[in-house]
Amino acid sequence: MTKKLVAYFSASGVTAKTAKKLAEAAGADLYEIKPAVPYTSADLNWSNKQSRSSVEMGDRSSRPAIADSDANIAAYDVVYVGFPIWWYVAPTIVNTFLESYDFTGKKIVLFATSGGSGFGKAAQGLQPSAPKATIVEGKVNPSANDLKTLADM
Repeated sequence: MTKKLVAYFSASGVTAKTAKKLAEAAGADLYEIKPAVPYTSADLNWSNKQSRSSVEMGDRSSRPAIADSDANIAAYDVVYVGFPIWWYVAPTIVNTFLESYDFTGKKIVLFATSGGSGFGKAAQGLQPSAPKATIVEGKVNPSANDLKTLADM
């Protein structure tokens, strides 16, 4: 039997809701990717070029620290990784998460929330952080039917 984990980063709670629904649909465990320093609303102000999120996304090598590294990735075959789309890619904290573990031989299925864009170059931007994993695009803003499809991936 395939063991599944839904790991997610949620800055405002939207991705968290989707992750919980996906974990239920997939019969998966749930793990929150938490930043060591939580984001404030000012940090997330994308219209301010000096906001924390704007600065991080302007530097693709940025790797915001995560609060812990206690996810037992070795126990899972499939890891769903969810995040909000920022500037047409995943927030760099997702790269931090992927680089913190060995995903060799794992299947990583991406899902995302977005106010209007698709995955953009998210998969391309994450692959170098988990080079020995297979990363596939799942769905952006998955509907109830999409969650069932994702659960079977």
